[in-house]
Amino acid sequence: MPDAGPYVLILHEVEDYAAWKVVFDDAAAIRKAAGELSFQVLRHDDDANRIVHFSRWASLEGARTFFESPALVEIRRRAGVRAPQFLYLSQLEQGDL
Repeated sequence: MPDAGPYVLILHEVEDYAAWKVVFDDAAAIRKAAGELSFQVLRHDDDANRIVHFSRWASLEGARTFFESPALVEIRRRAGVRAPQFLYLSQLEQGDL
């Protein structure tokens, strides 16, 4: 039986990765309290300011509530995030080759 997730994939551009990372790290405690269980941060190979945040959550409802909260809108503004795209996902399958 597959791990049902849930996961959140966020695609966004930031004004400056180093400045964004400080705000991201400072928010670790509130992300954990909201139900984030693990995360990966990736960047596009040709642009360090195009960031992918991939995370596993206790529930999709908790993730949506967190990411859509006014507090997070303000945190994203302070972090220099532009036009984030959120994908709320449940895993269907996983494997190693």
